[in-house]
Amino acid sequence: MSVNALSVGTDAGLLAPTWADTPAAAEVTDEAWLQAMLDAEVALVRAQCAVGLTPAAAAEAIASAARADRLDPVALARAARATANPVVALVTAFTEVVAAQEPAAAEYVHRGSTSQDILDSAAMLVARRVLALIAADLERVRAALATLAATHRHTVLAGRTLTQHAVPTTLGLKAAGWLQLVADALARVRALASALPAQLGGAAGTLAAYGEYAALDGGKSEDAVELLRPFAQALDLAEPVIPWHTARTPVADLGAVLQLVTGALGKFALDVQTLSRTEIGEVSEPVAAGRGASSAMPQKRNPALATLIVSAARQVPAHALVLAQCMLAEDERPAGAWHAEWQPLREALRLTGGAAHTAVELAEGLVVHPDRMRANLELTGGAILTERLTAALAPALGRARAKKLLTAAAAEADGSGRPLAEVLSAHPELSARFTPDRLAELLDPARYTGAADALVERALRGYGRGYVGGYGDADVTVPTREGGAR
Repeated sequence: MSVNALSVGTDAGLLAPTWADTPAAAEVTDEAWLQAMLDAEVALVRAQCAVGLTPAAAAEAIASAARADRLDPVALARAARATANPVVALVTAFTEVVAAQEPAAAEYVHRGSTSQDILDSAAMLVARRVLALIAADLERVRAALATLAATHRHTVLAGRTLTQHAVPTTLGLKAAGWLQLVADALARVRALASALPAQLGGAAGTLAAYGEYAALDGGKSEDAVELLRPFAQALDLAEPVIPWHTARTPVADLGAVLQLVTGALGKFALDVQTLSRTEIGEVSEPVAAGRGASSAMPQKRNPALATLIVSAARQVPAHALVLAQCMLAEDERPAGAWHAEWQPLREALRLTGGAAHTAVELAEGLVVHPDRMRANLELTGGAILTERLTAALAPALGRARAKKLLTAAAAEADGSGRPLAEVLSAHPELSARFTPDRLAELLDPARYTGAADALVERALRGYGRGYVGGYGDADVTVPTREGGAR
């Protein structure tokens, strides 16, 4: 049976399990956006009161009436089709609510304002609230990955390049790489959250109506500029230098940072997916009743947490692209570009919030299987150490000759099924240069992890100093574009 086209449906995340029932989802519902718009209206009237343009009693009456549960979001959504934005209908309905409570205060609702002032400011409020949740979750992920890096700094596994075994590495260094990504993402989230600006400009960004009302109330039209600071302060947002109706950097920045966050978490999740494959089995997700179950195959335990994160990481860039394209905003108010931002921004916020919340459980509960790591290191019969053997032979044979010899030895071992050590021991030129003990040492994966431990230490040292991204306090010389250092 089809759903009646005129009926009201539910968007609870049935097709979006990444964000369903997560804290971020609750912050971007229609009701949450509606409350944010009402919060912007309250901030406006309080700012006007602060500079003497609105009676305090009217401001308080408007503030007390500004509750989303007094309005019908479904009716507002339907009415929004007539004006292409929800604020027009909101102002009408909200004015009626205020008038019913305090008639004299009704004329001060939305006084001098325009739809974009309210909706843009509401968008920044919603974004800031979700970014706070994301930052808290990223901090937990960061802490869990730091613990993982420290605990497994000497746990050796096969490093893989282009899907094949390359040289040995450690799980600690792999976790340090995940830690670096999450720390960078957290730094950007915090920086952006502190810089989100309020929006106030009036119909075409001139503050004209705000000034006109100021003049009517005995002030000067220039007093409208004085509204910027108290308005931003009332919302706990950054004060804008000028209105940004068609200067959409704040929204494009949100898209870029949300894409970076999901990309960082997606890399971690993708590695977990790979390492948890049946034939690899080096890590597994934390166990929970029903998680990862298949509708058809009872034996399966799919990497559900990682899958949710990867799903978000593949979707958010598309939403971020829309937000970036909306920077092309003509005139003083675009016809369509501004309107195209709203839903992609909401989706990017809740997908990223859902991914970050999911990543907490994955990072804190990741199960490591060192025995499988050791077994997998033996799959190539020692060939994973041929780089080291090449370096050991280079002084006597030359690098090119040594590499050619070891390439042939590795191919022989692979074709015959014999261990590489056995093939090398039978080679006259090599057996004369390496004792069995020396050869065993050269073929020990744990003895060829390079600077992995030192690199893990650098990552952990930065984490211990409160490092949250970039190069932090590590002793690193960073080249500039001009070739110098900073």
